[in-house]
This record gives sequence, structure tokens and C-alpha cells, in this order.
Amino acid sequence: MSARRVVLDPTGERVPVRRTLAPARARLDGCVVGLLDISKARGDVFLDRLAARLEAAGARVARYRKPTFAKPAPADLRHEIATTCHAVIEALAD
Repeated sequence: MSARRVVLDPTGERVPVRRTLAPARARLDGCVVGLLDISKARGDVFLDRLAARLEAAGARVARYRKPTFAKPAPADLRHEIATTCHAVIEALAD
């Protein structure tokens, strides 16, 4: 049985855009996972531990950092992540 997933976009859209989820990956071998630090305190600590676990599972990790947590990531950073990574995880820490 497949559970329905709802993904909320925190960017403050007045009219939500419909997006489809990418298919889930069964394995991480050979997968490039981008870790995006949004520049909040201790987010890097979380991502350091997550990177170690992902690498142990066979993924290659690419690290990225937003200039500030107060604004969306710049377009060039989003483009780089989208064109080089199979998946991305953001660190939201406080």
C-alpha cells in the first residue's frame, strides 16, 4: 500500500505550485546527495553526522551553504545543486 505524501514549501507562495515527488531511491550506492546548510547555528554539526552516515551507506556527499537563512538560496546555488545532485537535504537547526 502506498501512503500519500504532502510536501509543504516554506517559501511563502500565495498560490501553492503543484509538484510531483521524484521516485524514491532503493539504494544510495553511487548517489550524489547534496547537503545544504542554511546558515543557522549548529546546522553544520547535524550535517557532519549525516554526511558520515550517508558516505557509510555508499553515497557521495556534496556540501553547500546558503549565504543567509533569512532568504531563499540564490538561483545559481539552486541550479548547481539541481544539476549535480540526485537528492538534497537541508539542515534546519536551532
